[in-house]
Amino acid sequence: MGSRSLQREFSRPTVLRSAIGPLIIAALALGALVILALLLSETPGRTLRYFFLGPVQNTYYAGNMINTAIPLIFGGLGISLAMRAGSFNLGGEGQLYGGAFVTTISAIALGSWGLAGAVLSLIFGALTGGVLAGFSGFLRKQWNTNELISSFLLSNVVVLLVSYLIAGPFQDPETNLIATRRIAESFRLMRILEPSNLSSAVYFALLAVVLVHLYLYRMKSGYELRMVGLNPMFARYGGIRVSWYRIWSMFLSGALYGLGGGFAIFGTYYASVREFSTGMGWNGLAVALIARFQPVAVIPAALFFAYIESGARSAMLHSDVTFEIASIVQAVVFFLVTSSLLQRLGTKRRSV
Repeated sequence: MGSRSLQREFSRPTVLRSAIGPLIIAALALGALVILALLLSETPGRTLRYFFLGPVQNTYYAGNMINTAIPLIFGGLGISLAMRAGSFNLGGEGQLYGGAFVTTISAIALGSWGLAGAVLSLIFGALTGGVLAGFSGFLRKQWNTNELISSFLLSNVVVLLVSYLIAGPFQDPETNLIATRRIAESFRLMRILEPSNLSSAVYFALLAVVLVHLYLYRMKSGYELRMVGLNPMFARYGGIRVSWYRIWSMFLSGALYGLGGGFAIFGTYYASVREFSTGMGWNGLAVALIARFQPVAVIPAALFFAYIESGARSAMLHSDVTFEIASIVQAVVFFLVTSSLLQRLGTKRRSV
């Protein structure tokens, strides 16, 4: 990869060019939904009406839709950071789940510490996700172990371990749910758009987008991280510590996942419920792919995925389709965003 491709990478793309691919993906995915409704539903008009209009029919549904997007924003940012450095974090499920669990236990233990306890709990949750992902980066640095495989396998172990802890030593005996004890009310974030579950966690998600964007495009470390992902050999000859950024990018990626899990506890669940985060890690990956690893574009991509889930839930309640229709549409999105043909739409082919 020569200097021209480097210049293209660090030049700001036009809005139109960068948006064409994701818009086509969204249109095709929604087109697949229409076809599914016509094939599977006895009342396709009713199904489509509640799918498309249900998520925004009132403040309750709209607030819950936005709330669903919050952990996806954190996950999309995490994947974007790792991919910008040429790493692939496939352990988001375990990092978010583990971070949420550690945040919950820390908040219960530090319940009398007030604001300091809340901040420390979120930090501990972020560190948990960061260490889990950073370990995969360390394995790549030391023995060139594929971080895609190691992060995925470690995530599976963490999910099983945390589920055991929630259902065993840390289960709340006073609830019928398989969950830990609830955090103190003083730790719970303020609700927005009641009676929906939307909380002030949305502000922290937006702040995270701004900070990640500033880090990548306004700081020396972010520039070096992107350079490592674009051309490691060029970066090494330029004096950049490539091996360090393999670990650092993975750590930041996992920390954002863990932080997303922590805010899910503080803003929505108030306790670690067994397997509450199922699918959030993978959806965060899809969000990053749709956004093409651009931090600001993660917001509309996360809202799109949340819209699909909310619409499917509304259609399930008011028509004859099941919630699995959302999984099918999400699978279509996964297929499309990994298509090399569609990934190149609206952009020039890079020379190597």
